[in-house]
Amino acid sequence: MAETINRKGKGVRRAAAARSRANTARKAKARTSGFMDAVMAILPFTEEQLHRVFLAIIIGGAVALAWFVASLAGLPALAQAQVAGVAADAGFVARNVRVTGIHRMNEMKVYNIAFAQRDRPMPSVDLDQLRQQLLALPWVADARVSRQLPTTLVIDIVERKPAAVLKKPGRLVLIDGTGHELEPIKPSAAKGMLEISGPGSARQMPDLTRLIAAAPALKPQIVAAEWIGNRRWNLTFKTGQVLALPQGQNEGSSALVSFARLDGVNRLIGGKVATFDMRVPDRIYLRIPGRTEHQALSTKGGE
Repeated sequence: MAETINRKGKGVRRAAAARSRANTARKAKARTSGFMDAVMAILPFTEEQLHRVFLAIIIGGAVALAWFVASLAGLPALAQAQVAGVAADAGFVARNVRVTGIHRMNEMKVYNIAFAQRDRPMPSVDLDQLRQQLLALPWVADARVSRQLPTTLVIDIVERKPAAVLKKPGRLVLIDGTGHELEPIKPSAAKGMLEISGPGSARQMPDLTRLIAAAPALKPQIVAAEWIGNRRWNLTFKTGQVLALPQGQNEGSSALVSFARLDGVNRLIGGKVATFDMRVPDRIYLRIPGRTEHQALSTKGGE
């Protein structure tokens, strides 16, 4: 008698097992997808930004490999060229410039220097050389230069601050607190700024700043300072009156403080006196227009 084999039960069991495995896979995929969604929600990056990061890592690995191979061959120039070539092929090329920190100077001078690097592979851009070129600009006190991959050079400028106007033969020049010359300036634009003059006066700007700071009440009244004989200052007030100070930083500061005290008591600024001479210690000589003699006051507190 022939034997009949029934495979139906086994087929059902296989189908059930397959469905079970499929359900398990779907659940695992759902858990993985949910976990990745949760991670993406926590991270402060978009999918596009993460894509760029991974691309940068891949390109960086390729660049490092090219550099390593060329270095093994003893050809650093070739290594640099290979790195630049790989970066350029990947789109890492200087095409954009972003400049911050500019308030007073002509920003086109910065862009003109930076755009000389345009279309260069990013690894070939010499950031230190670019920084040195920027530091050569009169207004630039400091410059920070960096790469923002894949295509942007970022430049942050620290400007010098104008502090006074230097009077030169036939022209005026804006200077900062160190005496560094910034740019020529028109007389109309120089109104309200301290004007300094005299040979070597720009180099004395830090000392002049400290001198005037010794008597802050007088600072708004001082419109000009002349460096005399490379040793002392004459200060001019808004009224046109002139104060001759003695030689020496400490002596000049002490005399200016004494003058401020006398002005507070006797209202010297705005009076008839044209010149106040304090070159003699503890005395102040007053010159009044139309009089040949000078009147003297003691800076100790009496007339």
